[in-house]
Amino acid sequence: MRTILTIQSHVAFGHVGNRAAVFPLERLGFDAIAVNTVQFSNHTGYGAWTGMVLPPDHIADVLKGVEARGAMDGVHAVLTGYMGDAALGDVVLSAVARAKQGKADALYCCDPVMGDVGRGFFVRPGIPEFFRDRAVPQADIITPNQFELEFLTGHTVTDLSSALSATKAARKLGPRWVMVTSLTRSDAPDDSIEMLLDGPDGAFLVATPRLDLSPMPNGAGDCVAALFLAKFLETGDGQLALSHAASAIYAVFRATRDAGQRELQIIAAQDQLVHPSRFFSASRVD
Repeated sequence: MRTILTIQSHVAFGHVGNRAAVFPLERLGFDAIAVNTVQFSNHTGYGAWTGMVLPPDHIADVLKGVEARGAMDGVHAVLTGYMGDAALGDVVLSAVARAKQGKADALYCCDPVMGDVGRGFFVRPGIPEFFRDRAVPQADIITPNQFELEFLTGHTVTDLSSALSATKAARKLGPRWVMVTSLTRSDAPDDSIEMLLDGPDGAFLVATPRLDLSPMPNGAGDCVAALFLAKFLETGDGQLALSHAASAIYAVFRATRDAGQRELQIIAAQDQLVHPSRFFSASRVD
């Protein structure tokens, strides 16, 4: 069984961070080693929460214990997301280096969680700069949303052409694959939402219907990053991994809407994570 080390936030209630990533990874057949960067009662989108950002020394100690069990030797990929504090950066990159040691095919998938359109930045000072200057250049795959892509590259995205210019600029920072988890552009139908992948094999776009979800559930980007990484590791096919991730998260959104809930209905839609009943194929756009 292949193993993914996932270093992200944890909430007791709801599905964001590791709570949105670990279950999909496991349903897709991967063993997930989950290391939590924060422990909150719920995600910060509610405006109020309890809990704490875990200190870097604590996380380093947990990783040291994982390594002592020999588990790092079996890690095929590292997935990182919400960090909580820029001081954690050295710990995260050290874990990535250790996991990739002696394994030319091991991957680092960085979800540069910083902010979103309409909300702006929602992380502590220093974190955006850490992602841009240190984490992204070392990543094999990055999964920014549109807001994060614009920050990383300095490119404003308004249409498909500018989106492709931004993803190509992001690839020049170091990653081989750039997957934009939510793309909204002027030259696309208003009733759809898109995801864009740019990599060595070209650029691919997939669209799914825009569902009426208000407020929009948090954690979708965390879930999509996990789905894409797992399917990419399984198949080595970026186009197929993009198609699968979009189809699976659409099914989760639909289950969330049907349940009338704010939190992603990942458990209710668990079979759809593996075999989406409605499949949306990505098309080449370059």
